[in-house]
Amino acid sequence: MKNLQIHIEVSPHTYNKDPNASELGRKIVLNSIVMIDKLGFEGFTFKKLGNKIGSPESSIYRYFENKHLLLIYITYWFWSWMEYRLVFAITNIKSPSKKLKKAIAILTERVEKDGSFSHINEVLLDRIVVKEGVKTYYTIDVDSENQKGYFQVYKRIVQRVGDLILEINPGFKHPHTLVSTVIEGAHQQRFFAVHLPSLTDTNQKKNQISEFYINLVFKTIDL
Repeated sequence: MKNLQIHIEVSPHTYNKDPNASELGRKIVLNSIVMIDKLGFEGFTFKKLGNKIGSPESSIYRYFENKHLLLIYITYWFWSWMEYRLVFAITNIKSPSKKLKKAIAILTERVEKDGSFSHINEVLLDRIVVKEGVKTYYTIDVDSENQKGYFQVYKRIVQRVGDLILEINPGFKHPHTLVSTVIEGAHQQRFFAVHLPSLTDTNQKKNQISEFYINLVFKTIDL
């Protein structure tokens, strides 16, 4: 993947000015990921980011209306990148069962660094999505933001993997419920494994979380 030139599209509704089109914009994204990972979303502010990158706070607002939309932007980027990884990984696999196992592994395993993007640290971004991702949609504005398409890639991933389930068991009635449960549950278990280990029996360093959810899905769809 390192030798490919990949361009990840993010909905223009998430930003005022495309951050990928300028050095300052890329610097804003790069450093915001580092700071949100370090400080948490609540502790992160545009003022702190401006001090970090040596740019006026007003320059950041030219790119993003507020930090909530910045979080949506980087989360949208993450799911677009995950969709690329998923499609790339299963394209040449013929067995529906093997495709589903691979898809679940990608969606539940710990992310490794991808050298294709100099301004995105995927490892840190993965940690942010695990810890902060629900804050993009657990808001009073979720319905209007959904109408704007902020969550379309995440929903598309759920649809893709749900379709893989239906390839195996066309009569299964809850493919979307199962896939979203796997994704959100894996994030929770990965968080527990690091911070609250007594709440889980898994260890993400040994891919136990992926193994758990692969077994759960195939038992649930009666295979």
